[in-house]
This record gives sequence, structure tokens and C-alpha cells, in this order.
Amino acid sequence: MRAAWKIFCLSTATFAAALGLAYLLVPDVVPVAFAEEAQGTWAVMTAFVLRAIELIAAAVAVIALAVLGGGMIRLAWPRAH
Repeated sequence: MRAAWKIFCLSTATFAAALGLAYLLVPDVVPVAFAEEAQGTWAVMTAFVLRAIELIAAAVAVIALAVLGGGMIRLAWPRAH
């Protein structure tokens, strides 16, 4: 259970860092190549990479929470003999 908490905290910190960098570096850039206004290639690529990191970190956090929930349920229910 301790390892799951570490993974959850690490992925949450990674998500927050990627989100903060996205707002700092590319605040008005959509991570899609086709936009109404012309956008720099570096900005689109940076926004895409940061969005990918955010989504991966969020998925890992959800999986870690599911593992923690399963472990807590397993500890709470008495074992059948």
C-alpha cells in the first residue's frame, strides 16, 4: 500500500508540473496542428508533449487509486474460512 501511495503522489506531482509548464510556456496554444490562427511549430509540439504527459500522469494516478481502493476493501472484509 505504501508503494501505491508513492506512485499516486509522484504522478500527481508530475501532472501538476506538466500543467503548470503548459500554462507558463504555451498558454494560448491548442495541441492540434490545424487552428484558426497560425501557431509556431515548437509551440504546438510543446503543447502536445505536455498534454500527453498530463494524460499519462492522470491515468497512472487513477490506476494507483484503484489499487489502493482494492487493497482497502480487501483489508476491510474478513476472510472466509
